[in-house]
Amino acid sequence: MSAPSRRPEIRRRRTRAEKIAKLRKRLAAASAAPDKERLTAKLHRAGLASPGNALI
Repeated sequence: MSAPSRRPEIRRRRTRAEKIAKLRKRLAAASAAPDKERLTAKLHRAGLASPGNALI
């Protein structure tokens, strides 16, 4: 596999990792129960794409 064909995959992985890190940070800072539930649901949906790794 050449480098140009791997760039989109690497970009997708990096973007997804940044999004998950941001959600985890917001979940840790959340104080209200509805906010925590909403962020937990988002992390759960993101985790469905990677069944081997728990995101929460």
